Amino acid sequence: MNFLQTALAFIVCLGSLIIFHELGHYLVARWCGVKVLRFSVGMGKVVWSRRFGPDQTEWAVSALPLGGYVKMLDAREADLGDLPPEDLKREFTRQNVWKRIAIVAAGPAANFLIAIVLFAGLYMHGVEEPTSKISVRANEVATAAAVPTAAWSAGLRSGDVVTAVNEQPVAVWSELRWNLIQSAIDKTEARIAVERTGQGRFTFVLPAAVLATLDLEGDVPGKLGVGVARPAPVVQEVVAGGPAARAGLLKGDLLLSVDGTPVADGIAFIDIIRAAAGKTVQVAVRRAGQELVLPMVPLAEQAKTGKGTVTVGKISAYVAQLPDMISVPSSPLAAVGKAVARVWDTCTMTVKMIGKMITGEVSLKNVTGPITIADYAGQTARMGAASYLSFIAFISISLGVMNLLPIPVLDGGHLLYYSLEVLTGRSVPERFGEIAQRLGMGLLLTLMLLAVFNDVARLL
Repeated sequence: MNFLQTALAFIVCLGSLIIFHELGHYLVARWCGVKVLRFSVGMGKVVWSRRFGPDQTEWAVSALPLGGYVKMLDAREADLGDLPPEDLKREFTRQNVWKRIAIVAAGPAANFLIAIVLFAGLYMHGVEEPTSKISVRANEVATAAAVPTAAWSAGLRSGDVVTAVNEQPVAVWSELRWNLIQSAIDKTEARIAVERTGQGRFTFVLPAAVLATLDLEGDVPGKLGVGVARPAPVVQEVVAGGPAARAGLLKGDLLLSVDGTPVADGIAFIDIIRAAAGKTVQVAVRRAGQELVLPMVPLAEQAKTGKGTVTVGKISAYVAQLPDMISVPSSPLAAVGKAVARVWDTCTMTVKMIGKMITGEVSLKNVTGPITIADYAGQTARMGAASYLSFIAFISISLGVMNLLPIPVLDGGHLLYYSLEVLTGRSVPERFGEIAQRLGMGLLLTLMLLAVFNDVARLL
């Protein structure tokens, strides 16, 4: 069932974004008076098509689902000697350079516009997400001699409510995470303003030297020792007949430690129990003001993960783990402003990441392909509509940025040609364009192979 849901979520996400991208090209081409011969979702051999509209445009679905195209009347692709003069006027290369720039740029622009619409709708509705109250891990590993985390060394403590990062207001966890990632990409310090219950307001600094060394793949705040604040690990339910019930664990017990290791929250307790399948563990709890130690043996069960099937421990008890949540709806005008800012920030961050991958400052492991996108599409779809729509918006921005890269065969490559034409007053030589196309195809194929390799490596 999960596979089908993931496949459907992936198809809806990528398919809709391809359609919107190509519609951008199509609509602006029509607006500029260019005749459109085919609108295809997918590449390669046409498997289904219908003709309609004033120009009898062929609307098609093609065999390879990754991509799409709009085929216009173009003298470079066919002999147009028999065409009537009124159709020749609508040929693509006969349009002035500014019209050609508008047509090519319309695809990425459509991706950015869709992202703005999605984010604005989410901001107007209000998205429930964790607050900016944090938990701070003291050490890198759970031993007394471990190295302190960057957050702990900076002075941050569990229970702090982050109000700003580098003077940018923060109200929810996603904003905090976003600002930390941006500081890590820019290799600048992160000045974190917090409110501490009963003590007032403070500002702590995560040094640029620390942020510059972070691997940007995965949980960036977690690598600094920062996590979402979660409630105290209180037992909410105990299943009769399970290991917890047999050991004497009761609803309302506050979990203190396991084998002497303090338990910060429900997630930490679950992680410890999962790693102790079939082993006797000593669980310390507080009940009615008294501390008790309950020995129990977690059952060994098989669980599926992204890396296959693993053995995990379970005690048949439920522990409080949901963080404090907040939903703040915005007015339409404010929502659009926030959406535009979000899209701009995402674009600049993506471009910086690409630049750092080119210079070797960021690992090429961050290049992801269709398998990873499909996995995240399925995960966010299961999390709810808001998460899924946010994911679609993010992928739409990524597609827009990638298409604007100055690589021949991509929109950005064509825009580079037309920019040179604006500067020099003449078009790029045809022979040069052919060679550049081949090089561009080779580079694009290399990137695709790298992305698929990274996807497979993550699975293994």
